[in-house]
Amino acid sequence: MELKVHGTKTSKIIGDDSIFGIKPNESVVHQIVLAELSNRHQGTHASKSRGMVRGGGRKPFRQKGRGAARAGTIRSPLWKGGGTVFGPQPHTYKKLINKKMRQLARKSILSSKTLDGAIFVVNEFKFDNPKTSQFNKLVDDLKLRGKRITVLPAVVDENLFLSVRNLKNITLIKVEHASAYDLIDNDVLLFDKAGIVLLNEQLKQ
Repeated sequence: MELKVHGTKTSKIIGDDSIFGIKPNESVVHQIVLAELSNRHQGTHASKSRGMVRGGGRKPFRQKGRGAARAGTIRSPLWKGGGTVFGPQPHTYKKLINKKMRQLARKSILSSKTLDGAIFVVNEFKFDNPKTSQFNKLVDDLKLRGKRITVLPAVVDENLFLSVRNLKNITLIKVEHASAYDLIDNDVLLFDKAGIVLLNEQLKQ
């Protein structure tokens, strides 16, 4: 699979067909993206049960003779300030992801993006100074203004990081750290040549 390197007239780079040219498996992509989003949950939410709420040690009034419903504690779930019944408690949301499925999901997303013409490659991301205007010029040259772009370089240097960090709809991720969700949550993927080479090596394993 040949990918055009933008900014040059004839230069192209080879994307492995087993990564950029397979039939996308939407079912696996769905499973992996859900698992990755689930694994982001901290699971630290909690509410106090009746045994955790302060107070309510003695019976608030006698059992009979008041004409009111009997009560054993002011911290009953029926009372204001009482404990919560079956409230949320800390637990893990972690879902195990099999490596072959994770790789297949990423390959499927990259192949789908290739079919949609949503993968752009530049020679390199080289900025002499951390200037947002330089990256904006690159976006304008590629006619990507207004699109949600995930930038995937092989190396994230300080100038590149500082040039994109304040830009709306631009996400910068080192290519080898990009998850399936990172690859799918955008309109366009923007690589440098070294990033494509690194991705070829990583996903062919």
